[in-house]
Amino acid sequence: MSMTINTEQFAAANKATVDSLLSVANTALASAERIAALNLNTARAALEDGVSGVKAVLGAKDPKEALAVQSSLAQPAVEKAVAYTRSVYEITSQTQQELAKMVEAQFGDFQKSMTGMLEMAAKSAPAGSESAVAAIQNAIAAATSAFGNMNSVAKQFADAAQANVSAVTKVATDAAKKAK
Repeated sequence: MSMTINTEQFAAANKATVDSLLSVANTALASAERIAALNLNTARAALEDGVSGVKAVLGAKDPKEALAVQSSLAQPAVEKAVAYTRSVYEITSQTQQELAKMVEAQFGDFQKSMTGMLEMAAKSAPAGSESAVAAIQNAIAAATSAFGNMNSVAKQFADAAQANVSAVTKVATDAAKKAK
């Protein structure tokens, strides 16, 4: 069974690959940019909070007031840490979802392309090669099924991670409120 790929098909495949890689790179860079901005803003806020906290403690009239001021700073610090963690999780989760959509689209395109090439090959295949064509069709069907299962497991994992982040956030916030 011989199959020829013309120059236009090859060029289109190369362009699609480059476009796909560019999309992945842009998505990764946008995510890194968002994380960097979050880190910079968090560091700036932590520095400002630290300075104002030190000033408030130093302005206390006695050790008891200093201790009260210091303990009043704990809950906002925990809440900000929880908010930071939630933001990092949201950014990485959104990035993962965008990349998963790209992979799904690429796999769908690959599957269509393989099906089309397989149909062309089947039409021009010599007599007696039906079993080879059927084996390739079965392999494509198995790959499609495996990809669907992998996607399902990845979505379940993402849902479980979201539930865990929510639970940890609630526990940390509740603990900070009780400590106050």
